[in-house]
Amino acid sequence: MKTFKHLLIIFLAGLIISCGPGNGKKKSGFSIITNANKGDISSDKVLSISLKNKRNHVIDSVSYTLDGKKISDNFQLNNSKLGKQTIEATVYFNSEKETVTTAITILNNEPPKVYSYKVINEYPHDITSYTQGIEFFNDTLYESTGQYKESKLRKIDYRTGNIIKNINLSDEYFGEGLTILNDKIFQLTWREDTGFVYDVNSFDKISSFKYGNSKEGWGLCNNESTIYKSDGTEKIWLLNPETLAEESFIQVFTNKGKIIGINEMEWIDGKIYANRYQKDGVAIINPKNGAVTGVINFSPLKKLVKQHEKLDVLNGIAYNTKTNTIFVTGKHWDKLFEIEVVEK
Repeated sequence: MKTFKHLLIIFLAGLIISCGPGNGKKKSGFSIITNANKGDISSDKVLSISLKNKRNHVIDSVSYTLDGKKISDNFQLNNSKLGKQTIEATVYFNSEKETVTTAITILNNEPPKVYSYKVINEYPHDITSYTQGIEFFNDTLYESTGQYKESKLRKIDYRTGNIIKNINLSDEYFGEGLTILNDKIFQLTWREDTGFVYDVNSFDKISSFKYGNSKEGWGLCNNESTIYKSDGTEKIWLLNPETLAEESFIQVFTNKGKIIGINEMEWIDGKIYANRYQKDGVAIINPKNGAVTGVINFSPLKKLVKQHEKLDVLNGIAYNTKTNTIFVTGKHWDKLFEIEVVEK
């Protein structure tokens, strides 16, 4: 009897599985073919798409989308976002409908320009600051620093290095980048999934916010209508300045591939200037498509600051609209440099 019951259970289980959802319908045999070379294609190319019809179905119609937007089967990519994108084909045939997808990676069509710089001025900077972000507001420098139990938000007279105002973050928060918009300071924390909003004048905390799909907080900048947020990957997220919701993102790419470790950022003349973590340089990024249009090597600056045990990488870039110049510093650097970018 036990054997019979055992066989009955096996039979019923097999019947349930065979009749379960998704097991009765076979794929129709469509797949997408493109002219992307091993999945990669340059942004100056025309993307050609066709459908492989393995079972010779009579197709009534087919439509394509790229990154969620409807496109033709021959589509000029020059206005598309860079990075990994999904092509989706919706096929109608024999009174049926099927959707198939494939991924491509859109690369920039030219290599970044290489820029140099010249130092205009040097100013004192607190050597104890693990600098995560700096930004100017009304000719005054604001700085966010990191490390657990050491994170701060500061207002600084950059000419003297004197601290005008300072607040310490709670010990459980690791401070990250900041930006200032509409008389508010927005400050990130690293892995705590929390950002803070302060009154720019009083430093009173107005509110806090949570991140969306971005997993960490690294850098912030803004163009007066959108806040841009980095998370240490190749993605830069576009935040609504009122709700702080992540509405979309760009992916940072060159003509060779993605650039990860996007950290502190600054909006300068319509471009995003971004530090890369563990790199003593800055990438100049087109905010519309994520293309790296230029790079600046600041590694010689590290030799001009006090050499000590805690000395770390370049991090901190700010544009002063009063002087129309760029300022950079680093983690535990004793100097803030005012520089002018020059083309090689």
